[in-house]
Amino acid sequence: MSPVSRLRWLWLTLAVVLLDRATKAWFEAHTVEGWRQEVIHNFIYLVHSRNPGIAFGVLADSASLLTRVILIAGSLVVIGVLAWLLVTGKTSSPRGNAGLALLLGGAAGNVSDRIFHGAVTDFFEVWFGSYHYPAFNVADSAITIGAALILLDVLFARKNEP
Repeated sequence: MSPVSRLRWLWLTLAVVLLDRATKAWFEAHTVEGWRQEVIHNFIYLVHSRNPGIAFGVLADSASLLTRVILIAGSLVVIGVLAWLLVTGKTSSPRGNAGLALLLGGAAGNVSDRIFHGAVTDFFEVWFGSYHYPAFNVADSAITIGAALILLDVLFARKNEP
């Protein structure tokens, strides 16, 4: 696969970043932090929450400037590695490339929030009975789907025969 054909996957990355930013901007403009609206009874809720930590609220209580700088720096390193993997063609399948593009878009969406707002805005919340899944956003969804695609690519990739 040529470098130019691999770059077309960046459109998926851009779409994730734009959709993520648009949805977060809507929630930030039209609701206040703590707002909550039930969508499907006892299952899906729209909420407005901010997470200064990482996934699942880890480090959320440690919202210091040092933590923020470390999280931003770490995210930028991850974005650089993902971009390098995508552009250099370390995966040759469409499933693997889509996974990398989704991971890249999700990471870029969340790091932009962290840079400009100091925390990531989340707005989806899911309950399974009494289990409350932590709030998430479009970028988080893209990261999850991207990771699943890469895992599937690794597990079910066709082996090259000599």
